[in-house]
Amino acid sequence: MSERNGDLLKGLLIGGLIGVVAGILYAPKSGKETRKDIARTADDLLSRAKDEYEKAVEKSKAAYEAAVESLKNFELSAKEKVHEVEGKVSEFAQHSAETIQDNKNRLKGAIDAGVEAYREEKTKKS
Repeated sequence: MSERNGDLLKGLLIGGLIGVVAGILYAPKSGKETRKDIARTADDLLSRAKDEYEKAVEKSKAAYEAAVESLKNFELSAKEKVHEVEGKVSEFAQHSAETIQDNKNRLKGAIDAGVEAYREEKTKKS
């Protein structure tokens, strides 16, 4: 139960007790009638406090369930993002590997062409 609801219940109980005491002190009724009034008032206060408590419990349950649902949705969203990022990283890694292989092949081709050109020049001079 939240602190606010607890304060409300305390206020209801204290206010009710003050009302009962004031009623006893200023009641022009007999002791038997006053005791019946006090019992009725106490039962009414207890019933109200119980109702307020049940309302607070229901609100707390609803808030808890909403928070759990929100966390589940957040978890699903986070998992989707993780899979999306994993896919992009994998795609980037594949593309990078292909680019590296292409550059390696070009460099090898350039070196081979350079070596061949050197051999041809060397052969012409001999």
